[in-house]
Amino acid sequence: MINTENMTPAQVRELIGKGEITTPTSGMCPGYAQANLVILPRELAYDFLLFAQRNPKPCPILEVSDVGSRTLKKIAPGADIYTDIPKYRVYENGALTGEYTDVSQFWRDDLVSFLIGCSFSFESELIEAGIEMRHNTMGCNVPMYITNIPCEEAGVFHGNMVVSMRPIPYEQVVKAVTVTAAIPSVHGAPVHIGDPAVIGIKDIMKTDFGDPVEIKEGEVPVFWACGVTPQSAVMASKPPFVITHAPGHMLITDVKNVELKG
Repeated sequence: MINTENMTPAQVRELIGKGEITTPTSGMCPGYAQANLVILPRELAYDFLLFAQRNPKPCPILEVSDVGSRTLKKIAPGADIYTDIPKYRVYENGALTGEYTDVSQFWRDDLVSFLIGCSFSFESELIEAGIEMRHNTMGCNVPMYITNIPCEEAGVFHGNMVVSMRPIPYEQVVKAVTVTAAIPSVHGAPVHIGDPAVIGIKDIMKTDFGDPVEIKEGEVPVFWACGVTPQSAVMASKPPFVITHAPGHMLITDVKNVELKG
C-alpha cells in the first residue's frame, strides 16, 4: 500500500492518474478537501445545477467545469477529471453499466463536470479533535445509506438523500457536531443522530454504498448528508448518460479545509 500521508494532492492525483492508486481516498492528504463528481450532458446541466442549489446540504458545489473541459480552474488546477479519481461509475438511463479507473473513452465536448463537497474533507478535523473514524480503523469504505428524506426536485432530477454514517461515542457527539458544522461546504453538521429507522434505514449493517462498520457499546450512529446523493437522484430520475465517482473514491483537491470554513 502506498503511504500518501506526506504527499501533496497533486502527487497523489498523479499516482491515481497512472492507475497506481485505485482505493477509497478517506485519510489521504489530511487537511485537504476532497470532492464528489457528477459529469453529464450540457442539456441536463442547468437542471442539475438547480437541483444542487435547492439541496445544498448533500450537494454543496465546489466548482463547475467549462463545457467540454477535462480540467478544473479553481480547486485542482491541472487535474484531469477523467483520470485523476481512483474509480468512476457510468450510469445509462439510471442503471449502473460499469466501473472504470479511467473514463477518457467517454469524453465528449458537450459534457459538464460538477465537483461537490465531500465528508472525507472534515474527517481530518474530527481526527484532530480526538474522534476515531471507524472505517479508517477497519480499513474499509465509509458506510452510506439511501434515506427516506426527499430532496427538493429540480427539472428532471428527484430522489432521496444519501447519508454517510460514523459511530461516535456519546460524550463526543457534541464535539463532532461543532467541528463539522464549521465546514458547510463539505456537508456541515449531521442531518440525524441516533435511531437509523427514523430516516428509513431498516438495518444499519446493510449499506447501500460502502461497507458496514462496528458500532461499539456507548457509541451512537451519526449521519451526515452525502455527496453520493446525486447517484440516488440519477437512479431515480434515469437520465440517459451520467458519469460519477465510485462512492468513496474522490478527487483530492488543492484546497485546504480551513479555506472552506465559515
